Amino acid sequence: MISSKSVTSSFLALLFILFSGAFTPISNMAATAWEIDKVHSKISFEVTHFFTPVSGQFTDYNSDINFDPDNLGESSVDVEIQVSSIDTDNQKRDGHLQSGDFFNAAEYPTITFSSNEIVKKSGQNEFAAIGTLTIKDVSRKIELPFTLLGIRDHPMQENTQLAGIKFTHSINRNDYDVGTGDWVATAVVGGEVDITGTLELNSSSS
Repeated sequence: MISSKSVTSSFLALLFILFSGAFTPISNMAATAWEIDKVHSKISFEVTHFFTPVSGQFTDYNSDINFDPDNLGESSVDVEIQVSSIDTDNQKRDGHLQSGDFFNAAEYPTITFSSNEIVKKSGQNEFAAIGTLTIKDVSRKIELPFTLLGIRDHPMQENTQLAGIKFTHSINRNDYDVGTGDWVATAVVGGEVDITGTLELNSSSS
């Protein structure tokens, strides 16, 4: 004769098997996938010419952004920038920057960043993407801090979420061989380059 205790144990075991697959821990769920709204976004830089800051931007870039502030384990950022899209509001200067003196865009057409992890920082809505920045044939591990400006339902697009992100970072161009021959020296073109990104992101919430 089967005891009531055995029946109860078997029933509980069956329930566990049936329902254990219905609840996936958040760490195993995919983070939200976002697309950059380029009309309302900008990746820019600033570097000194003698004493005066000169700014520019890259207008052509692609991204693969998966981000959820509550699920950083599944979050990631990958960005590819086309060097030929550099724009400093001066065609002659843009051509010089793409030449072998600086970026050598013909041989190294892209700048890439690929994250290994996304971490929370101490400030409110402050995060950092830790990963590899590659310029020309030089790859270096960097920590790219960014601020989550907010996430909300898009007021003008049904079933769409809207987010804003801003990041800033400084690099030394000579660390990436951006400057050869006489242009390695920093007397004319400064060595420190400040990079800023303001990104408006859209994601389907359906």
